[in-house]
Amino acid sequence: MTVGVRPVLMTAALMGASGVALGAFGAHALQATLAESGREGIWDTAVLYLLAHTAAMAFLPHVDRGRVWPFGLFLAGTVLFCGSLFLYAVGGPRFLVMVTPVGGVCFLAGWVALGVAAWCSGRS
Repeated sequence: MTVGVRPVLMTAALMGASGVALGAFGAHALQATLAESGREGIWDTAVLYLLAHTAAMAFLPHVDRGRVWPFGLFLAGTVLFCGSLFLYAVGGPRFLVMVTPVGGVCFLAGWVALGVAAWCSGRS
């Protein structure tokens, strides 16, 4: 299965815009709430990982020749890892932190899949 360049870059654009917006939202609108709960670091970690994997997502069309694995794994990691942290940071239930490592494994697998795709691309 393959995925085209346009959907990958559109997803990266949406993720990047979301990362910037959520970072600003956390720093301004949620600042007092996050500081009061002691969860501002959790929010910041979610924003960092979201933006880091946005950059990776934008890079994918140059390496993976349309293979879906790195794309799907980075997307799943973003939803599971970042999503669970964002929700937990604003008072979501404690079980959400048990979802976070699953997203982390998706991120790790996505990086491995990206490396395999780069290796198999035939480019030197």
